Amino acid sequence: MDLRIFTEPQQGATYDTLLAAAKATEDLGFDAFFRSDHYLSMGDGDGLPGPTDAWITLAGLARETSRIKLGTLMTAATFRLPGVLAIEVAQVDQMSGGRVELGIGAGWYEAEHTAYGIPFPKEKFARLEEQLAIITGLWATPVGKTFDYDGTFYQLKDSPALPKPAQPKVPVLIGGMGAKRTPELTAAYADEFNLPFGSVEDTARQFARVREALQAAGRGPGDLVYSNALIAVVGKDDAEVARRAAAIGREVDELKANGLAGSPAEVVDKIGRYAEQGSTRFYLQILDPKDLDHLELISAQVQSQLS
Repeated sequence: MDLRIFTEPQQGATYDTLLAAAKATEDLGFDAFFRSDHYLSMGDGDGLPGPTDAWITLAGLARETSRIKLGTLMTAATFRLPGVLAIEVAQVDQMSGGRVELGIGAGWYEAEHTAYGIPFPKEKFARLEEQLAIITGLWATPVGKTFDYDGTFYQLKDSPALPKPAQPKVPVLIGGMGAKRTPELTAAYADEFNLPFGSVEDTARQFARVREALQAAGRGPGDLVYSNALIAVVGKDDAEVARRAAAIGREVDELKANGLAGSPAEVVDKIGRYAEQGSTRFYLQILDPKDLDHLELISAQVQSQLS
């Protein structure tokens, strides 16, 4: 069972805060450190001191860590041209010695596009599909050969398809609740399917759709890693849980209903219910990345029971 730490820096975090959290992630034995790819805070927070770029952050962390995987949940296809993104991810993979994973989605938060002058196209999912074809195609092109692509939204001609990642294949993560196109895209391109912030029942339903899409595409159901992303608020007692919930502006009952919240025993039990549906990896959404004691508690009393 893999436990990964997942942060939301747009809510307010400096690079130094993220670096400290990533180093704690590594020291405490977690499998990976992931971050969102957003440029605007959500909800009532002010997001100070302001956003940090996902791939610039991961480049820095690549040089400051040595073991953990690094990646995004999810890079927005609307933010970067696919050729540029392929170069960025390959370079960060080289900088990390082959520890990068690319989570990529269509993009959805229109306000952040408006705030920073980023186009917000209507045909987002079709663009994502072309981006996946281009990015994976560029990486798979043998050195010395060129890559061409003639799509509706992107055209590439005589691309040298360089640089190459350090890994023979960078794992690609796709996720979401879409009933048809998301499973189909997963079956075509993904190494991992991630269900974000869904219930156990949602998980069972969506994993079944993905398995059906894999079968239709000629892949086996075991070809994918199945994972969940869930908010985590853990405390050694009720008072500590309440304190951590208050620090992120959430209610304990709501967190217990919709995430991994409560005592270590409660969280281990709920993880087990997701695992029964086939999930083998969990992205623990940590909304207060300065609270390193939180990570230590999860490592000592949750992760230790799942290893």
